[in-house]
Amino acid sequence: MYPPGIHFMPAPHQCSNSVLSKYENQITIFTDYLEEFPDTDELVWILGKQHLLKTEKSKLLSDISARLWFTYRRKFSPIGGTGPSSDAGWGCMLRCGQMMLAQALICRHLGRDWNWEKQKEQPKEYQRILQCFLDRKDCCYSIHQMAQMGVGEGKSIGEWFGPNTVAQVLKKLALFDEWNSLAVYVSMDNTVVIEDIKKMCCILPLSADTAGESPPSSLNASNRSKSTSAGWPAWKPLLLIVPLRLGINQINPVYVDAFKECFKMPQSLGALGGKPNNAYYFIGFLGDELIFLDPHTTQTFVDTEENGTVDDQTFHCLQSPQRMNILNLDPSVALGFFCKEEKDFDSWCSLVQKEILKENLRMFELVQKHPSHWPPFIPPAKPEVTTTGAEFIDSTEQLEEFDLEEDFEILSV
Repeated sequence: MYPPGIHFMPAPHQCSNSVLSKYENQITIFTDYLEEFPDTDELVWILGKQHLLKTEKSKLLSDISARLWFTYRRKFSPIGGTGPSSDAGWGCMLRCGQMMLAQALICRHLGRDWNWEKQKEQPKEYQRILQCFLDRKDCCYSIHQMAQMGVGEGKSIGEWFGPNTVAQVLKKLALFDEWNSLAVYVSMDNTVVIEDIKKMCCILPLSADTAGESPPSSLNASNRSKSTSAGWPAWKPLLLIVPLRLGINQINPVYVDAFKECFKMPQSLGALGGKPNNAYYFIGFLGDELIFLDPHTTQTFVDTEENGTVDDQTFHCLQSPQRMNILNLDPSVALGFFCKEEKDFDSWCSLVQKEILKENLRMFELVQKHPSHWPPFIPPAKPEVTTTGAEFIDSTEQLEEFDLEEDFEILSV
């Protein structure tokens, strides 16, 4: 499924099939959806970083192209053994979810300031992150794993996901990902509960000398780092996803300023959204236009090479980014934030109090205590199985291990 204005050029006869197959994504033309950035003094915000467009355009484009770009793929092994071997037409929201999660992992291991350069050797962590998303059933965040975990959310393989569904799928898949060790919190009822997040992210190390002891009641972000070495709780890196509905049939203009403010936060992972059945990964804004990465390009499956690395040329968008007016956004969205340390989460809470909760009509709520009328909060835990996550959900019958998500479904697409 391609947006209007995107067409594939006919292959030049002098090009070999292998070259075209490998780099077919590089020969797309954007017309209606693409225009160069205007000559303006305005600031552009990209995932918590600002760029002055007039003097820092090359730096801005470099920052955008460094984001991992996941698109439709074809010719991968059939999902579930007999399912589709391409996600073209249905996998765009899954690809956007992959992009948001990949940005969290980049921040986790390499930092927000890390940058990518074409054909330059990258840190080993970068290659390992990329391999988490390859289109193979044994990769923890592959299209195979996400589609099959979606069965537990009531989605058939090959069915389009909404933002909330992909958030729930990522939350469950993260339980099997020991290397990245993320805590994934998906808000419900437009409400983020600080107490629940602290309960999920503050983990007690298992050591003999601290067994049976209780942590100090006054332990906070500033002294927790000192206490961790003594055996008190450490912080599990947090991926916070806030699914929202910002209107009935279209986005309510009263939310525009607060929505844009989220892209300014240092913890920003952007937003999942778009239009019905057309998902985009929004990474920033210029004025009232949102900047996004578009997964609606079909590329051929890429696997690891003999030396164990992945050719990453098709995993970065080297064209100028696309933009759309914020009022054209479908009201069903999901905001993403990453808090590597507890102080990052505390800072995020302060920013939300200052910039989001000041509005008369709030985009979402941030509360200290777990609401008394809600069911008790139980941090998600990996099911007791003796196989890897990939093997565990290789059969959809085994998805019964997971309870169906009963959270309030904010989104209807």
